[in-house]
Amino acid sequence: MNPTAPLLDEALATFDALFEQAHAAGEPDPTAMSLATASLDARPSLRTVLLKAHDARGFVFYTHLDGRKGRELQANPHAALLFHWPRVRHGVQVRIEGAVEIVADAEADAYFATRARGSQLGAWASKQSETLPDQASFEQRLAEAEAKFEGREVTRPPRWTGLRVRADKIEFWYGADFRLHERWLYECDRAGEWSKRMLYP
Repeated sequence: MNPTAPLLDEALATFDALFEQAHAAGEPDPTAMSLATASLDARPSLRTVLLKAHDARGFVFYTHLDGRKGRELQANPHAALLFHWPRVRHGVQVRIEGAVEIVADAEADAYFATRARGSQLGAWASKQSETLPDQASFEQRLAEAEAKFEGREVTRPPRWTGLRVRADKIEFWYGADFRLHERWLYECDRAGEWSKRMLYP
């Protein structure tokens, strides 16, 4: 993928403009995006995560690598994202697909340091996606994390990090009356060249 391609720049500028419109329109959380993953046996899984960074390299969210989505993305490093902003225009969706990579440790450390202390401690206490016997078990683990880091900064757990979706498809879907939607697809080929085309509704 060519990170300096003019069409990629155009797609990212369009995303940024719509993102700002979503904020201005009062969307509850414009950073919320659906994340689709698939296991090696092609069973899909879907959940909502939060966008924490984006640029020409891709779209970043954070999670624990030992949770379900972390395991699936390590085994099958491809994902799809969906933003839905119903308050923008007549409703806008942005669909993104691409390969996934783990962000650099320094980048993950820098983001982790911005999190509220309670969220930092929760990252240590949670065995993400594993069976929880009862609420008291989690509260005990949280208390242990609080004791471990009492009086000092909470460091990032080694298996908690960021994942970047390196977009090779970005689609902008603009809602319209009578389902006569307007759709634009930006797509990167194997040679790293971007193209742009309209799609039927």
